[in-house]
Amino acid sequence: MAHAGAVIRVDGLVKRYRGQAAVDGLTLEVPEGAVFGLLGENGAGKTTTIQTILGLVQPSAGRIEVLGLDPTRQGFDVRRRTGYVPEAPILYDWMTVSEIGWFASAFHLDPDGTTAGFLSRYNELIHGFELPPKRKIKALSKGMRAKVSLSLALASDPPLLILDEPTSGLDLLVRREFLESMVDLAGAGRTVLLSSHQIAEVERVASHVALVHKGRLILAEPLDDLKAHTFLVSVMFASRDHAAGPPEGRGLELIDAEDAPRQARWLVRAAERSACEALRAVPGIEALEIETPSLEEIYIGYMRGRRPERPAPPRVMHVA
Repeated sequence: MAHAGAVIRVDGLVKRYRGQAAVDGLTLEVPEGAVFGLLGENGAGKTTTIQTILGLVQPSAGRIEVLGLDPTRQGFDVRRRTGYVPEAPILYDWMTVSEIGWFASAFHLDPDGTTAGFLSRYNELIHGFELPPKRKIKALSKGMRAKVSLSLALASDPPLLILDEPTSGLDLLVRREFLESMVDLAGAGRTVLLSSHQIAEVERVASHVALVHKGRLILAEPLDDLKAHTFLVSVMFASRDHAAGPPEGRGLELIDAEDAPRQARWLVRAAERSACEALRAVPGIEALEIETPSLEEIYIGYMRGRRPERPAPPRVMHVA
């Protein structure tokens, strides 16, 4: 179901390659002004999803809307209004840093038909990244190439920025500064879709997250909601013979479990913390500790395959 305020809507997306589904029935919405983290292991379908959103790949089934446009028919218009940084940017090696900005500016004209706005922003960005304007692209390090690609994506001042592992090759300080700048963009009304393996850093900046596993959506919701309803419960039992998970009928959904003699750690979903606190009264439980897990702990819990055989349907966030 579509909701007002969604910059990206993906409904039942399927993409098959040689009969194998790289993306399998994916449905999610990215709200305007969000920093939306798309997380999943290698091969989960993140890059394929991004390529279909941009109209670079045609879906096998499903519907996509980006900035009110259909990328299957209006892919050029989508890409013109979107800043995109792929995992492996392709740049013209024979150009200098300055020349590639001049070349790209022709695709991003100001309302008056000039390229002044793009070039001004691009020059400001490369100066901030300490890039040498006269050095050829082929002479740049991997990290410097990444900075050029980021500068080109941001210089168009797009309403939507899509980043596929954008900080690969950047040092820690530059990576952190760049990701934190995504929050400023969102505050100015821009929307950021960020696919990254740097989960701890995504947690610092993301307002929403989606977890994807083998092409399927596990969950998509505001990060604050996810953390408010996910708990890491450490249990001490009276004997070695204990339950593999929390008792049924107590409003707890078991996501992941680690067991040891007389001990267990359960990653659970619950509407309220009180559902976890109520476990203290369960016969055989001697002690209980409840923590709020990090996004990385939540991610690992969902990804390592120790979930129940019948997982709950994916949670798709709704835009207010």
